[in-house]
Amino acid sequence: MLGSTAGMAAAAAAQPGLSGKPLVLAASSCVLRRAVRGLAGPSEGRPFPLRVPQAGEAARAVLGNSRPSPPLRRFIACPDLARTVASRLGRGRGPEPTGRRPAVVLECEPGPGLLTRTLLNAGSRVIALESNNAFLPDLESLKKKLDGQLEVMHCDFFRLDPIGFESMRPPVMCSETLLGNLGILPVPWAADIPLKVVGIVPQKRERNLLWKLVYALYERSSVYKYGRIELNLFVSEKEYKTLVAKPEDTRIYQALSVLWQTACDVQLLHMEPWSSFLTNSRNGGLSIPKSVLLQNDHLCLVRMTPRKNLFTESLTANNSGIFILMVKQCLAKCKTKLVDKLNLWSSDSGKNLLRQLEIPENITTGHLYPEEYKRLFEAMEQSHEFDQSWLYDDALEDNRGINF
Repeated sequence: MLGSTAGMAAAAAAQPGLSGKPLVLAASSCVLRRAVRGLAGPSEGRPFPLRVPQAGEAARAVLGNSRPSPPLRRFIACPDLARTVASRLGRGRGPEPTGRRPAVVLECEPGPGLLTRTLLNAGSRVIALESNNAFLPDLESLKKKLDGQLEVMHCDFFRLDPIGFESMRPPVMCSETLLGNLGILPVPWAADIPLKVVGIVPQKRERNLLWKLVYALYERSSVYKYGRIELNLFVSEKEYKTLVAKPEDTRIYQALSVLWQTACDVQLLHMEPWSSFLTNSRNGGLSIPKSVLLQNDHLCLVRMTPRKNLFTESLTANNSGIFILMVKQCLAKCKTKLVDKLNLWSSDSGKNLLRQLEIPENITTGHLYPEEYKRLFEAMEQSHEFDQSWLYDDALEDNRGINF
């Protein structure tokens, strides 16, 4: 177990503007898939490796940038954990083809910057998105030493694209403003991964953020307008188990499980005790109810890579909202027979559709695998017996339960 540094303080202060010039993306479609031009790798004549602060130094930095009522945040403050995360981010993809630069890492809420420096030492090109104004000077100072390997933005990734963002000031902004200022242009869905996002999902908004991200993915909106953005996020052990649950896990298999597994390759990269993370809790604790810790005692670093073949002629960004709604309605009562649900939507059509898909007629909605839900929806889209009118009346009501 890595050393505990929980119970330290953090968060923001004033609201200055962001300095620094936009990055420029290369013009050709071939180079677009390689990386963001302007974020260079390590070069001679610069101080490498960068010194990574120890946990105590990080804690003091967080304490020095605290305010009376900060929003709860967690930070990586142990050098060993930072090295582990940097190592995991580089695994599982194989060597980069000759002449191709690896994807840029977009780091959410770096705070004192331990992971930032570790990623830079590993050769990554990093865009640091920090919402706390008080941490920006140190990050900007580091940027000036690095000849383009680091870019710093005053932004909160987890609050991108809120409703009514036009009237809001940074760190709240829309994804088009963020990526446009960085000179990043969209790439085809089947192209290489253009950006790798790494961060710790805020605890209190964890479930809502996972829903917000999955909606954006299926609709190819927000950051997913720019391609198959790879998420590498620390989530609670409880939510990780939900993300990867199968029909056999009857207590936790739900719509979120189906939607993420259908859309992405979900991979566990690392598990770390909550106590290893620095917090800005003013009471000096982990800021987690004991009842939660009994069955949820780790944060899990989870890689979610969108599938190249997610979208088909029958499942598109335009009708994906209907697919999401279908899955949510089916799993609202997981013991309902699927054939009965289908017959409600199109009278006496369920049995024929299940036979066509070679799915047992007595199967319940809670025993259908994610890939089977996708095949079911595609078959319904191709059938003249299901015209989607069964969904329209419930669509608005169903979506009201998610507060983005």
